Amino acid sequence: MGAALLGFAGGTPAFAEGSWTSYITGWTAGLESRRWSDTNRDAVSTSVGFSGCYVDGPDKFKSAGLIVWKDVFGPDENKGSRTNTCNRVYWGDQAAGTYYFELTGFSPYGLGLLDVSNVNTQY
Repeated sequence: MGAALLGFAGGTPAFAEGSWTSYITGWTAGLESRRWSDTNRDAVSTSVGFSGCYVDGPDKFKSAGLIVWKDVFGPDENKGSRTNTCNRVYWGDQAAGTYYFELTGFSPYGLGLLDVSNVNTQY
C-alpha cells in the first residue's frame, strides 16, 4: 500500500466538537484520510487545514483538490470539493455521520507525490 495518512496527535479545541491532527506522506490522487464521526452537537464548520505542503519534483506545491465524503450504506455522499492552497478550507456544518476526505489531485501534477507536514481536521 505504501502511501498512507500516518501519525495521530490531537485534541479537541473548546470551540469544536472534535478535531484530529496528522500528516500526509507520499499521497497521489484517490487516497483517503481516516474516518471521523461528527455527532453534530454544535454548529462548527467541517474544515481541513494543511501546512507544510511539498511536492517532490521540480516545481513547488500550488494546490490540492479535496472532496469531503459522508460514509453511508451504498455510494458515499459527496459533500463538495475544495481547493486547498496549503491553508484551511471549509464545508459548512455537516449533519451527524461518519466522514473522510479524498485527495482528487494536486498542482503541479506529474510523477511527484504530495507530503503535508500538518493536517488538521475540525468538525
